[in-house]
Amino acid sequence: MKIAWYLPTLPSVKWQIAKQLGVDYAVAALPPERYYMKPWDFKAMLYAKQSLADAGLKLEVIEPAPPHYHIKLGLPGRDQEIEIFKNVLRNMAALDIPVLCYNFMPQSGWYRTSFSKKGRGGALVTCFDNSLVEKAPLLTEAGCLDDEQIWDNYKYFMDRVLPVAEECKVKLALHPDDPPIPSLQGIARIFRSAENMDRAMQLFPSDYNGITLCQGTFAAMGENIPQVIEYFGSRGKIFFVHFRDIRGTASCFEETFHDEGMTDMKACIEAYRKVGFDGIVRTDHAPIMAGEGGDNPAYEMLGHIFATGYLKGLLEEQDRHRNNYNK
Repeated sequence: MKIAWYLPTLPSVKWQIAKQLGVDYAVAALPPERYYMKPWDFKAMLYAKQSLADAGLKLEVIEPAPPHYHIKLGLPGRDQEIEIFKNVLRNMAALDIPVLCYNFMPQSGWYRTSFSKKGRGGALVTCFDNSLVEKAPLLTEAGCLDDEQIWDNYKYFMDRVLPVAEECKVKLALHPDDPPIPSLQGIARIFRSAENMDRAMQLFPSDYNGITLCQGTFAAMGENIPQVIEYFGSRGKIFFVHFRDIRGTASCFEETFHDEGMTDMKACIEAYRKVGFDGIVRTDHAPIMAGEGGDNPAYEMLGHIFATGYLKGLLEEQDRHRNNYNK
């Protein structure tokens, strides 16, 4: 497994911290719009990749995907967004960036009801409580959309984008819906179970159609994470890993430090090793710790420094165990 950090594409102290932690790989969003360049233009993406490379960091994953609001909702304008998506894939191929992490959560992305619940030692964690949003207004101008409609929109998208991903040899890593509940403010969330994630793989069988295994989201589904890793990993469908944890259920949960949630993290590492996963894993969603401003919930630095050390320790322990076994 290759440890990465989620990093900005403009110079940042986070680049130095990542390198000081022994991290050599980067996950990044498309660069901000500047100098008359759109984020998905080749030149903008080239600058982003080379800026990270100059700092000793190899860009391996683009996350999130380019805008696809209209795609998810099936609204006019989706074909234009699909063309942008295709251009991003072609640029990624030209720049040797192998994985694109995307989701199919219309409008909301990952959704929380609080960013300031007190966790261990007073650290601030994100949380979700569905009872607080059950009476919320509709989320988008598309009105209510059920499972079948979102599946139709997903199929329309994949029919047009997957052939380009295959041509470009860029892997599409589908992220599950977070939170994994049936619907949110009138919009169905179809990727709320391991079964539905597998359905997406079956609908579009391809070496370039796989998943982002977000451990926290699968945990909220009530899944056994090592078993999920073995199922998708043995089929070659894990393209990217989000290493995080929670406490609770899909309808009511809080995020935790990486060593205190309800997932057996050691067993997860053993499962990744068992299936031969050697791709990118990044620490995801860490608490805001003492002294941090909290302007970037889940993505301040101190919690990720802790998580990186914890992850490296688990990997080293597993390697040591395997080496002793092979003697």
